[in-house]
Amino acid sequence: MSDDVEPGFVRVRLNLAYDGKDFSGWAKQTSRRTVQGEIEDALRTVTRSSRTYDLTVAGRTDAGVHARGQVAHVDLPDGVWAEHGDKLLRRMAGRMAPDVRIWRIAPAPAGFNARFSALWRRYAYRVADRPGGVDPLVRGHVLWHDRPLDLDAMNEAAALMVGEHDFAAYCKKREGATTIRTLQRLSWVRDGATGILTATVQADAFCHNMVRALIGAALFVGDGRRPAEWPAQVLAARVRDPGVHVVRPHGLTLEEVAYPADELLAARAQEARNVRTLPGAGDGGGGCC
Repeated sequence: MSDDVEPGFVRVRLNLAYDGKDFSGWAKQTSRRTVQGEIEDALRTVTRSSRTYDLTVAGRTDAGVHARGQVAHVDLPDGVWAEHGDKLLRRMAGRMAPDVRIWRIAPAPAGFNARFSALWRRYAYRVADRPGGVDPLVRGHVLWHDRPLDLDAMNEAAALMVGEHDFAAYCKKREGATTIRTLQRLSWVRDGATGILTATVQADAFCHNMVRALIGAALFVGDGRRPAEWPAQVLAARVRDPGVHVVRPHGLTLEEVAYPADELLAARAQEARNVRTLPGAGDGGGGCC
């Protein structure tokens, strides 16, 4: 599969953010409000186009999940970009609802693919364990856990999960997709002023429900219901464990997506499409999201 742009088109990169509360996820759906649908509709309107220009995104977020550092691309006809490019950012802001914002619109370098060229995605998950609940002013972005959490135990468990593994035990399986991922970072900190715990979760890519399942396992360790070794034991089993709870989406935010230098974009996109297997394992299946 090539990332060459069709002749007569220009690939445009979009940096964006959204509050996921009132969206049914990223991907457009019939009769449901989605981030992709909102942006594509606005783009069609402000460019006065008769067709919809499809967006490709770095990470397809679920319903209720937020994004601060999302990245997407869209291929626009040369004429449309020439006519609207310098005014597109302001016009899109005037057309879209305030819970989704585009911060930057610019031509993408050669070989850029918002999804496949990404080196890693970094998410944050925020949890409050104060007995009185969550500050009402941040309740849409912080999960309340009704038991005290042990930060040290959670970080001990997290350290055992980092690296390249088959995360089948923490993913919703998709036919033909591999669940092998490289978890580059998983760690917790507690804010001294608010008491809010924030997990940083960074990987080359994530499979469906992976982040929220990892958080669910960590919370069971933090509140003492499971030992620190338990999440890694579940991981090693490579099968979904009914004891792993997938936490609610509103505590999760996509914070950042990283890309290599321009001259390495195409090579990275090709590498990301390759089927991955673990040493000594069989074929891991097709591409994944």
